[in-house]
Amino acid sequence: MNAVAPPPVAAQRPRLVALVGNPNAGKTSLFNALTGSRQKVGNYPGVTVERKAGRLALPNGETVELLDLPGTYSLTPRSPDEAVTRDVVLGTAAHERRPDVIVAVIDATNLRNHLRFVLELRRLGLPMVVALNMADLAERDGTRIDTRELSKILGMAVIPTVAVRRRGLAELGTAVAPLLGTGTTVHAAPPAADIRLLQREAGAIAKAVVVEGGGAKRWSQRLDALTLHPVAGPLLLAALLFLMFQGVFSLAEAPMELLASGVVALQGLVTNVLPDGWLRSLLVDGVLGGVGAVVVFLPQILILFLFILILEQSGYMVRAAFLMDRLMARVGLNGRAFIPLISSFACAIPGIMATRTIDAPKDRLTTILIAPLMTCSARLPVYAIIIAAFIPATQVGGIFNLQGLVLFALYGFGVGGALVAAWVLRRTVTKGPTPTFLMEMPKYQWPAPRDIGIGLWQRAWAFLARAGTIILASTVVLWALASWPNPPAGATRPALEYSIAGKIGAGLEPLFRPIGFNKEIALALVPGMAAREVAVSALGTVYSLQGVDDTHSEGLIEKLRGQWELPTAHAAQAELTGSTRSPCSARAYNPRTDGRRWCCWAAFPPGAWCRRSRTGRPRPSCRSRIPPAASAW
Repeated sequence: MNAVAPPPVAAQRPRLVALVGNPNAGKTSLFNALTGSRQKVGNYPGVTVERKAGRLALPNGETVELLDLPGTYSLTPRSPDEAVTRDVVLGTAAHERRPDVIVAVIDATNLRNHLRFVLELRRLGLPMVVALNMADLAERDGTRIDTRELSKILGMAVIPTVAVRRRGLAELGTAVAPLLGTGTTVHAAPPAADIRLLQREAGAIAKAVVVEGGGAKRWSQRLDALTLHPVAGPLLLAALLFLMFQGVFSLAEAPMELLASGVVALQGLVTNVLPDGWLRSLLVDGVLGGVGAVVVFLPQILILFLFILILEQSGYMVRAAFLMDRLMARVGLNGRAFIPLISSFACAIPGIMATRTIDAPKDRLTTILIAPLMTCSARLPVYAIIIAAFIPATQVGGIFNLQGLVLFALYGFGVGGALVAAWVLRRTVTKGPTPTFLMEMPKYQWPAPRDIGIGLWQRAWAFLARAGTIILASTVVLWALASWPNPPAGATRPALEYSIAGKIGAGLEPLFRPIGFNKEIALALVPGMAAREVAVSALGTVYSLQGVDDTHSEGLIEKLRGQWELPTAHAAQAELTGSTRSPCSARAYNPRTDGRRWCCWAAFPPGAWCRRSRTGRPRPSCRSRIPPAASAW
């Protein structure tokens, strides 16, 4: 009788170690330093909360899975991010196992506030190690912490770390290794009534282990006395925003002129090198005339991002949110909604994704709905080209640029419109109480030039990639439609009028003529439905094909200034920038971001609201587009 071979033994999953801590504790930096390139990023099922996991090799040779959980202040969740952390730590997450060891990451410069959460985690009974991160900043500020005494009081290892310099990583791994496999019973989360007791206990521990306090806190308090002042604070914020929009035009003028001259020079070079034909027309009128009309606005976009990155990295952005809390409260929101709205100046999509940190679902939904109303960077080329064409570059008061003032006013109108929409929504569709505003103030710091440079490079590359793909493809298609068929023999009108695009524009022109639009604007509206920047490239292509000579000495701004009237420019600007377009609309109403009642908004046809049937369940036609978390009505 032949012996039956035993079934193969499944490979054992590595043990799970979770990084837990307050926001701004340096968890992500520590995670990156420990895992390096051995990382995988995804989303937890049903929510737009990232799941970041990686492999960590311990000094004893064992490899574990390291999980970077979202930052939270307690085990009582106030947002989807905090709910994920609570569920994973308690072992109740549906798609995640309970961690074998917890590494509590705390900020050495803000010991008292971060210790409270450590005490709350300790009551669960899980094996724990404390990573005292940013120890170098505490030392620089003159703060000395007795780590041995802190370890004795907490009953667990306390390892000083500096994640950005990879200090203390080996010691942290050595402290984690013995705790693996020590099974313990996980207790229930402490009730919310115990939080005050934990806070007092954390204060007493911090007082006992801090040997010497530094002066950085006193400097921070002095700066906060100015930046958070009820009168001086808002004035300073308004001045910074005003300076930002002044810089968009004043600082970008020289590089924009250089890029525009380069585009015109390339058009002339291609015209002189290539013979007359479709290839020359494609390169000169299509690619350079269309894509080049958008690329010249890259300096303005980078200057806008430069100011936003500096505000974020310096620690001022959270202070600005605190200042805006009083204004936000008048429209039914709180200061936490300010950061997603400011992020929407760059792009509405990351702004919408950032709303997951907002506690109340109705506040989160309201912020999602008004984020696309903010003036994103995609609208900046439209604003810039119309302002440059019709607003003179004169000085106001000897120091201010009139074009910058107009741009500031346009951004202000966008913010005002968003606030009015929020006020209406909070009193109708999303009616409900406004929760209290609670947010930790990060420390002030000088922005790192390297981080600023990387951030600008990433955004420049994203813009150029978009210009080289979506905008280029749309421009080539429009050029083809505007070039064929060729005009008949003896034609006296411009060749564009005999083409397919010319016939489309002639058909659309009567519909838009009552508001002052010509066929060129009507043509630009069609590809502009995909992205606002495409409308600028479309105008560049159309007007380039209408040129009466081959010198291409006139840029798009000069052509608009000569052929458009001011009411036409106002109407075009309102149409190209005022409406919410796909794909922003599709992401704005994504139920994975909000969660419960709102179903979906399709990008391109069919576009419709999904409603509940009389049974209370989603209609079959839209159930397939609803993620699992959103289908639980």
